[in-house]
Amino acid sequence: MSHPADQALAIAVLTVSDTRGPDEDTSGDVLVDRLEQAGHRLRGRRIVRDDVYEIRAVVSAWIADPGVDAILTTGGTGFTGRDSTPEALAPLFDKTIDGFGELFRQVSYSEIGSSTIQSRAVAGLANATLVFAMPGSTNACRTAWDKILGNQFDASFKPCNFAELLPRFREGQDKTETP
Repeated sequence: MSHPADQALAIAVLTVSDTRGPDEDTSGDVLVDRLEQAGHRLRGRRIVRDDVYEIRAVVSAWIADPGVDAILTTGGTGFTGRDSTPEALAPLFDKTIDGFGELFRQVSYSEIGSSTIQSRAVAGLANATLVFAMPGSTNACRTAWDKILGNQFDASFKPCNFAELLPRFREGQDKTETP
């Protein structure tokens, strides 16, 4: 679904990989294609090694940028010694979006069966920016966008969506306490 310009989100895409470069980043390509087809704007795109501090540095810069509404990461959510995306992101979250990982694994079960338990897909809200971490497979990114994120970034999706809540994420942050 295409969005009017005033409802388009500014979305950054981060691929976490020790082996992929721009020519092999099919997962990042899928996310960029999907978000642009939906009428959103690509605000930034990077590829970093699977390193907690490199991941955290890029995501921290994006969450500090008021021009970024959401960040999509792909890769680094498995169980190998190098998979560290959830550990990199968790300290940045002001609130977790537990339902994303739960729903992603539920939807994935119909596609890959019990192997879905190996996904540590996570999400959260950090400095009023939505952050979603997906597995590195191209199919996993398609599934996450087509079955979950596409609707949640669509202001017309009912009964509710994250797109319409974006302006409210900063509620209460500007208040100063009075005695």
